[in-house]
Amino acid sequence: MRFLNKLLLLLIFLGLNFHLSAQDTIVPPQEPDTTIIDTVVIRAVQEKMKFIPRGVNLTNPVISFKKTKARTKRFNRFKIPSFWEVNNTLGLNLSEVAFVNWNAGGDNAFSALANAKFVRNYKFRYVQWNNDLVLRYGVNVQEGQKLRKTEDAIRFSSSFGYRKDTLTSWYYSAKVKFNTQFSNGYKYPDRSMPISRFMAPGYLFVGAGISYIPEGKNFNLYMSPLTQKATFVLDQDLANDGAFGVQKAVRDTTGTIIKEGENKFIELGISVTNEWETPIWENVGLDHRISLYTDYLRSFGNVDIDWELNFTFTVNEFIKANFGTQIIYDDDIRFNQIIADDGSVADSGVPRIQFRQLLAIGLNYSF
Repeated sequence: MRFLNKLLLLLIFLGLNFHLSAQDTIVPPQEPDTTIIDTVVIRAVQEKMKFIPRGVNLTNPVISFKKTKARTKRFNRFKIPSFWEVNNTLGLNLSEVAFVNWNAGGDNAFSALANAKFVRNYKFRYVQWNNDLVLRYGVNVQEGQKLRKTEDAIRFSSSFGYRKDTLTSWYYSAKVKFNTQFSNGYKYPDRSMPISRFMAPGYLFVGAGISYIPEGKNFNLYMSPLTQKATFVLDQDLANDGAFGVQKAVRDTTGTIIKEGENKFIELGISVTNEWETPIWENVGLDHRISLYTDYLRSFGNVDIDWELNFTFTVNEFIKANFGTQIIYDDDIRFNQIIADDGSVADSGVPRIQFRQLLAIGLNYSF
């Protein structure tokens, strides 16, 4: 009975406390907490490794320069990318044949052909500017004969193109081309009178038009409806004979020159040129160049042709073989000219197709 009374009193006491704590109270205003709490770093105790793998070095790292060596190679500094393509090529082809007591007969001979090509091309977005200079000269020496020329050419070409955007392959273009030779040319074995000389003839083409130059194809098709062709004959003897289309000298009945021949001849016409370089097999390349020109006023429709087709066979970095052909037809270049006794030109001759073929192997160096 005494136990029940104590339990009842305990329940009543708990009920009163619960009722008091459940009543609504208004929290008194408090000051804002301005205590600054900084970062607290708690470091855990590192456990020691129980199993150490074989080959592991637990020593502290030490920086040492005892094994440092001086630089042996030149430091390659950063270079700003250039929009110029530069290519220089030098070549020398030699051939020789010798006979000693050779029953089948033959003459000792030696031939040499030197050539050089310099290319400077610029391309950036809308502008493309291509320049190349080609020099060739060859000689041949045979036993019992004097030195003869086998190849002679100076050729310079420069073309400038501008396109309206970077998607099209068509350019508004202007082109300058110049051709001549180094030394005198003869109709061998006659060496009494040269048939050509330096700047006799010399050809200068200046024109404007459009070009089709696709990306990465090494292909250039140039078409100009307005091109000026200037033919220079700076040798007065050849100019007096009216060589290469210039106005010949005026002579009296005795052959005395009354008026010297002209040294230049200007034409205006249409020009179409095409250049294409491409590999056709492994280590075999094709180089194709053709130039067509016709004059508006004097002989429209009579087309002058200059076509070169060359194959290059690469043996290694320094040895190459070349096989090439060239066809030229120019109505102003005459053959079988007849000179009268008084020195005047009795017959100016007729134009003919000129053909040249070359097969050579030799040294080649590009840089």
